Amino acid sequence: MSHTATDTPDTPAVSTLPSADAPPPHRWWILVVIGIAQLMVVLDATIVNIALPSAQQDLGFSDGDRQWVVTAYALAFGSLLLLGGRIADLFGRKMTFLVGLIGFAGMSALGGAATSFEMLIVARAGQGLFGALLAPAALSLLTVTFTDAKERARAFGVYGAIAGAGGAVGLLLGGVLTEYLDWRWTLYVNLAFAAVAFVGGALLLQRTTRDKNAKIDVPGALLVGSGLFCLVYGFSNAESHDWSSVETWGFLVAGGVLLAVFTWWQTKAAHPLLPLRILLDRNRGASFISVLIIGAAMFGVFLFLTYYLQQTLGYTPIKTGLAFLPMIAALMVTSTLATTSLVPRFGPKPVVPLGMGIAAAGMVWLTGLDLSSSYAAHILPPLIVAGLGMGLIMAPAMSLATDGVAAEDSGVASAAVNTMQQVGGSLGTALLNTLFSSAVTNYIDGKNPKDPTVLAQASLEGYSTAYWWSAAFFAAGLVISVLLYRRGAPVHNPDAAPVVHM
Repeated sequence: MSHTATDTPDTPAVSTLPSADAPPPHRWWILVVIGIAQLMVVLDATIVNIALPSAQQDLGFSDGDRQWVVTAYALAFGSLLLLGGRIADLFGRKMTFLVGLIGFAGMSALGGAATSFEMLIVARAGQGLFGALLAPAALSLLTVTFTDAKERARAFGVYGAIAGAGGAVGLLLGGVLTEYLDWRWTLYVNLAFAAVAFVGGALLLQRTTRDKNAKIDVPGALLVGSGLFCLVYGFSNAESHDWSSVETWGFLVAGGVLLAVFTWWQTKAAHPLLPLRILLDRNRGASFISVLIIGAAMFGVFLFLTYYLQQTLGYTPIKTGLAFLPMIAALMVTSTLATTSLVPRFGPKPVVPLGMGIAAAGMVWLTGLDLSSSYAAHILPPLIVAGLGMGLIMAPAMSLATDGVAAEDSGVASAAVNTMQQVGGSLGTALLNTLFSSAVTNYIDGKNPKDPTVLAQASLEGYSTAYWWSAAFFAAGLVISVLLYRRGAPVHNPDAAPVVHM
């Protein structure tokens, strides 16, 4: 899920073959293999969401703990993605790809067989870890397989379509598997994907030479990984310990300090994980922040609306998955419109803030849902509005976050965009779930906690609180994007590295 079409020894994901090399004869079958692996990684970000209410009922974990099923995957994937690209350079892309597949399948099997909440969380974090190996290796293999410019464009078009549709496929497949089999099959299904991709990869992929110049920034990886974990864990502890507890603010402070040290270290390291020069361009800096915000808000919508539809309105898992599709469709429409027409004509400054405002309006609209809301009249309109706004943010931000980077930075910039989205999802989910739980607790205080009506209304209070805060994220993004984005259409540097945007 990192997205780049070039690589050098200083980038985490991809290297290019000399143009004189003959392309592999089975390259279109290789595209199928890599596409299957990519689909598996992408859909795992959403497939478990639809199954989460069933898993919670089966394993008996609390509302405060459920966010870790989402966060464990996103946090491990996001914080290790840059490192995964380096490992692919160091140990060879085919080997890294195959190891990533085996590990992902093994962790999926462990999660499907989970007998406890802790076992499920370990499995989800393991999926994220091996996904962080798999994604950059898959992308780099695609790049070295397709050396002809026209063929490469077609191959990346297919790859991008898979990345874009993966979330929607995950929502639908999660619903079908949960309803007709069991929630555990949302994890077991990865064994089939991984088996096909592994056999194809072992037979078709060419061994790539190891990059002897590649170096792994171990201190940087430890600092950013532990810093992000402390932030997420601190937000999560606020639900069970209170904001004034040392277990809450202590971890939040520690996370901030570790990330500050990571930032300092990136200016000193010989082979930094994230060269800070990438972030210094105003448009790129604004885009990274925008991707972080939409990651935080979007993960929250999927999580809380899933619970509302299934537990409050009694939707089946399949019906829940279908309910999200208009939002995905709206997002894809405005994503295409923004990148092909709006940003080239007007620049990002009016487009991204407009998207932030529309998405915030959609979130505020969702706060009005109650115990008897109907889909067509009350749920569908704000979902479509939110999707339209998110499309205006996501595509321009992801595109401009890597636009104009130097060739040696193209891989790390692309991986960093995906890292921002996953980290935003981790932090947003942890914070929103804590705010949800606090709102539920405050509503129940002084009332009969065993009264079903009280519990149902308390959940509504929690969902409404989460939507209000998601709206606040987008409102902050509106202000930041207005201040940071430069006026006018972006000027493209003809010497900049070509980068594929998903």
